[in-house]
Amino acid sequence: SVDVLNGAPGIFSARWAGRHGDDSAILNLLLAQLSDISAEHRGAKFCCAASVASPNGFEAVEYGELPGELLTAPAGEGGFGYDPILRPMELNGENALYEGQYAGKSCAEIPAEIKNSISHRARAFEALIPQIAAALTS
Repeated sequence: SVDVLNGAPGIFSARWAGRHGDDSAILNLLLAQLSDISAEHRGAKFCCAASVASPNGFEAVEYGELPGELLTAPAGEGGFGYDPILRPMELNGENALYEGQYAGKSCAEIPAEIKNSISHRARAFEALIPQIAAALTS
């Protein structure tokens, strides 16, 4: 979800460039669309909606975000999708996690276990755990 694009590419992120899963094409398209956007206006976030439903009628939905800033060029070899161009906010600044060890790094430049611990997906699914636990014990 890119701020200056009013939330686009949104749920169409994997096929933003026309073909599903062409990471290089989606990165190139997004970077071209943002080419004249200054750093202070390159806010973005990874978003995940996670849900669970059971045959007995239990339903729960949670949402997770990983806010950050879009870089002007891909950096790093890890991850997938938009990882090479998103610099997570939480790893930068005065209150950076991991004592700033990963400051300035894209999601593709940090270890997978670090990225996964702060990811939008982890947050959404972690938020479901108490609801699932409560449903199992009621």
